[in-house]
Amino acid sequence: MSARGKVLLIVYVDDIIITGDDQKGFEELKQFLHSQFHTKDLGKLWYFLGIEVARSKDGISLSQRKYVLDILEETGLLGAKPVETPLDPNVKLCVDQGEEFPHPDQYRRLVGKLNYLTNTRPDISFAVSMAHPGRGLFYRSNGPLRVEVFTDADWAGSPSDRRSTIGYCTFVGGNLVTWKSKKQTMVVRSSAEAEYHAMDYTTCEVVWLRSFLEELGFQVQLPIPMYCDNQAAIHIASNLVFHERTKHIEHGSGICDIAARISHILSPW
Repeated sequence: MSARGKVLLIVYVDDIIITGDDQKGFEELKQFLHSQFHTKDLGKLWYFLGIEVARSKDGISLSQRKYVLDILEETGLLGAKPVETPLDPNVKLCVDQGEEFPHPDQYRRLVGKLNYLTNTRPDISFAVSMAHPGRGLFYRSNGPLRVEVFTDADWAGSPSDRRSTIGYCTFVGGNLVTWKSKKQTMVVRSSAEAEYHAMDYTTCEVVWLRSFLEELGFQVQLPIPMYCDNQAAIHIASNLVFHERTKHIEHGSGICDIAARISHILSPW
């Protein structure tokens, strides 16, 4: 950063992205890199690590269209018809059911590619089993920099080990920037406890995101609203009186202390 503005350098192996609001800083940085390394200026960003970038007057669109088409061609599904719901959410998959694949290495490779596809297709994170070309994420300027967080969890959703799965997504200025779905490491006794642990896990993401944005020079509006749909979990996290009933819960990063400083926990309904 300089008195003129910000210049951000993103490096992945031998691929580089330069962004910011200091045009003179851009040129100085590019000249320095060219003097030290054999670099080539490819102009405005349009393709990076399989992610396509398209610009319009309304904003920036990120997609992996070519990546999706390559996956469909590799699996022989290029002519398949799309469906609205790739997997019934009520279906429970178990490790001891079904037949084994004749070539498990191909299956693992496909799952890995679909996992990478979730970088621009968070809608398939629940069931990585369907791909539509041309869809992606769209980012636009929506005024003040405001961070919002949504968190949720099921209860004992895994039939094999009875563990719950948590999920969260964070929005910065109305644009989706981070999301995750992860099975919890413990077996919880109630849906309230599962949601409470989800909020604890999400709070860690909020702390990191706030620190990252402030490191880039952005001022984050506080408090940061966190939306949860479980009233019991909200009461436990917001009022210390209820903690007498949760002595068996390992409180991890201390959601009550952290949330009291940076977050306001709300119910979206």
